Amino acid sequence: MSEAFLNAAVRHPVRLPDGTAVEGLVHLDQVIEHPNWSIGAHSYFSSFDPVTDYAAHLAPYLYPGAPERLVLGRFCALAHGVRFITSSANHPLGGFSTYPFAIMRPDTMGAYREEISRKGDTLVGNDVWIGHGAQILPGVTIGDGAIIAAGAVVSRDVAPYSVVAGNPARLVRMRFDSEVVAALLSIRWWDWPLAAIEAAESALAGADIKALRAAAPGNL
Repeated sequence: MSEAFLNAAVRHPVRLPDGTAVEGLVHLDQVIEHPNWSIGAHSYFSSFDPVTDYAAHLAPYLYPGAPERLVLGRFCALAHGVRFITSSANHPLGGFSTYPFAIMRPDTMGAYREEISRKGDTLVGNDVWIGHGAQILPGVTIGDGAIIAAGAVVSRDVAPYSVVAGNPARLVRMRFDSEVVAALLSIRWWDWPLAAIEAAESALAGADIKALRAAAPGNL
């Protein structure tokens, strides 16, 4: 490979052969500055529609200072229509009514903070593909290498390297057998130096775990 092609510092990582940037596809850490978001390098979002506020578009209930966080790992791919419904979207559940009376008064707006925070943070691992229109519900953890099918509604944790689909999302299959999954979680290619990742492109695009091990820095 003659030159580097992975550049985490650009807003639009994909360019057409004539050099034109694909403006609908953005590196998320280049377009979101939000105290409740943590975004790994090279994770991108693709939208067919113009977006002015990516944080609000993707996680509309996650306000600065909210009791929960949204953590997105490295090399994730988020398709058009993905939404994270974080804990602050919740209504009070302990009483007879779920109507949020307290938020209608400025002096009691924070009354539900402790209750809604119980769902916790939403955590997305590395190399996760979240398909078109998928919704991720509060407090979910999605493991490394998982695939969330288009239109899925994820209400429970998703295992690493699994494929889930439907509403509620359920396991469709594992991408690889347990030995390969364990090896991939140990190798953690997304943490390699960029030069090593670029050099290992063919091994990463393939499914030969021996080839990937051989490509690893120091031959893990």
